[in-house]
Amino acid sequence: MWSQQKMNHFKNVLLQMKESLDNRLNDNRHYGSELELIKESVSELSNYDNHPGDTGTELFERQKDIALNDLNETELKSINEALKRIDNGEYGYCKTCGQPIAAERLEALPATAYCKEHSLEQTGSYRRPIEEEVLMPPYGKFDNDDKDATFYDAEDSWQDVAVYGTSETPSDFSENGMLNYNEMFVESEENVGYVEDIEGFIATDMDGSNTRIIPNKMHKDYERFLMDQEQTDEDSDYV
Repeated sequence: MWSQQKMNHFKNVLLQMKESLDNRLNDNRHYGSELELIKESVSELSNYDNHPGDTGTELFERQKDIALNDLNETELKSINEALKRIDNGEYGYCKTCGQPIAAERLEALPATAYCKEHSLEQTGSYRRPIEEEVLMPPYGKFDNDDKDATFYDAEDSWQDVAVYGTSETPSDFSENGMLNYNEMFVESEENVGYVEDIEGFIATDMDGSNTRIIPNKMHKDYERFLMDQEQTDEDSDYV
């Protein structure tokens, strides 16, 4: 199926890619991975007098360099294998089904050994960074989540600490018409530690009897709400 001219074209493309990767890895000493210590990559004699934040930045850069180096070496390995397939007369044919690979696919991925139908990466990866197993979201992955719990739970604890500030800004709450900074966090209108408003000022003894009202601000606000609601109902009756 493939003419000699076409095979020479792909071989030249692969050789150019190989030369570019070889030069890149040699010029930057495999992204500094050949250096034994991090301090060598930044020309430091010692890390002793460096701020921990600077050391953290260098560690991040070293991790990024390792990832880039692995990517380039993997690409280089694929190119070398493709050049071997050209020499063996196997280039351009899928390793799984043996059918010819589309020319358009080879132009985009000259080193590929599989057709589109048998590509090893049919779906995107759903793997998450390992750090997320330690840095969990503010609530979630707790025993009582997704349950109709009326006690103080993980979500309530998040609301408590969110009062002291989050990454949201006033513009994030503009649609809700919030004007008070103390209310600018997710679900700020919800009660903390209880569900209904009356639970904030109604008390009983240990047996659940002897119900009584504890006068407090919440009780006054609830009475005001009932009065406003009653007035609204009366106005609607006249209309």
